[in-house]
Amino acid sequence: MNSALPDRFLTPPDLADLLGVPLETIYQWRRKHTGPRGFRVGRHLRYDPEEVRRWIAGLMGEVA
Repeated sequence: MNSALPDRFLTPPDLADLLGVPLETIYQWRRKHTGPRGFRVGRHLRYDPEEVRRWIAGLMGEVA
């Protein structure tokens, strides 16, 4: 998984593409607080690749 994520902050479309889910799913996860934690830069939503890795590891039962 380490090589699959870029070294830059991810946009919602980036995250949806990487996870193979519809963009609306990313927004639903954010509203329900069930997806990876994102943050705002002004009005733009971004995701830290390290946070995404931790979230995926938690889903897989491999919390580091």
